[in-house]
Amino acid sequence: MKSISIPSINPFTQEVIQTHSTLTGEELENKISEAHKAYLKWKNTSFDNRSKILYKVADLLEKNREEYAYLITTEMGKPINQAHAEIRKCIWVCKFYAEHAEFFLQSKTIKTQAQKSYICYESQGIVLGVMPWNFPFWQVFRFCVPAIMAGNSAILKHASNVMGCAKAIENIFKEAELPNAVFSSLIITSNAVEKIINHPYVTGVVLTGSEKAGSNVAAQAGRNLKKSVLELGGSNALIVMEDCDIKETLEACIQARFLNVGQSCIAGKRLLLHRDIAEEFITNLLKRIEKMTIGDPLNPETYISVLAREDLAETLEEQVDKSIAMGAKLLTGGKRDGAFYPPTVLTDVSLAMPVCKEETFGPVLPIIIFDTLEEAIKISNETDFGLGVSIFTNGSYRIEKNIARFEEGCVFINDFVKSDPRLPFGGIKRSGYGRELSKDGIMEFVNKKTVVIK
Repeated sequence: MKSISIPSINPFTQEVIQTHSTLTGEELENKISEAHKAYLKWKNTSFDNRSKILYKVADLLEKNREEYAYLITTEMGKPINQAHAEIRKCIWVCKFYAEHAEFFLQSKTIKTQAQKSYICYESQGIVLGVMPWNFPFWQVFRFCVPAIMAGNSAILKHASNVMGCAKAIENIFKEAELPNAVFSSLIITSNAVEKIINHPYVTGVVLTGSEKAGSNVAAQAGRNLKKSVLELGGSNALIVMEDCDIKETLEACIQARFLNVGQSCIAGKRLLLHRDIAEEFITNLLKRIEKMTIGDPLNPETYISVLAREDLAETLEEQVDKSIAMGAKLLTGGKRDGAFYPPTVLTDVSLAMPVCKEETFGPVLPIIIFDTLEEAIKISNETDFGLGVSIFTNGSYRIEKNIARFEEGCVFINDFVKSDPRLPFGGIKRSGYGRELSKDGIMEFVNKKTVVIK
């Protein structure tokens, strides 16, 4: 495996920020060996020691938040205020596990005929994280913080366009005095992932990414009988009932679809409107979109900017154009300019159109009109994905009675779907399997060891 150069390109200016050299095969092998040696020591450290380091990491994230937010924005185009919010969320997850990991992993006594029987939770080894570019700090911290607090070591294969973020995260852990190689960023291409999963020192893999990437990683992990957790795509429905608070619902739907310029697996990608309020809601939606500040992501007022790469905008353009050719009506947007794709709203859409059938990773919102809750649930479920759904209503009791009918990993009533360190996060169907965050997340990569003393 030879070293090659990977450029980091600012998607707004198209300037090359810096160039990164990938690891050679020998260097990669050394990195994995170092991570294994680090794990053998780290697994014996106390929770108190681990927590102190994570609090240091949180302090460094806060201290250098301006620097890290700027790096995120210049590498993948996220509006700067949203980049700051991403760093704050990383601080939150560090503090959450620093405080709760020991409690989550305390041994559990089970009464049997034996003198003593219990389950203890032990670390497993090296956990590989294959992470995406859309939340280049948060996705990494979401996987590595619970893994490290459980006594594992973590190695990162980040997306090629955010290698600067990968290096910065590694430096944060070093500055916080995490022992060398307990966390490592591997500057490699996707071609090296299979080799890493095959490595005997690597015990599991977490992937957040596309359905295709998830399928490949799951197959590789399966062949090696190794644990995998996959957080893949989504086509979340935003169901707006006739009795909702229209003003509050509109703001939630705006954030659900257009936050991070729509580049999120959990974004609300299909807007389902009850016929009784559809016309009023659409009118207000278009007015709200017109007021959005669009432009330079480094401008604190900007809400919509470029997508992370031009090819992503081209894919979005193709999905919209095909849907229009199939009969969809364009209400606003729809014209690409390089890596920029404007907020786009479509009506008269069908579930067979690309904007509904496929995952749209950008600021495109197709609208479907429904008449009954029964119809809305059916439309919501008619997708291969099952990550989350949002329902907006003043009669939440009616929705609660139907929770089991939604084929999703998450159901949010009167709010848009979002991850929270306190709650398990993940999907079903083609949105993946396993859970991240909360107690469930830290339990994914531990050995649940049964002990019986007769």
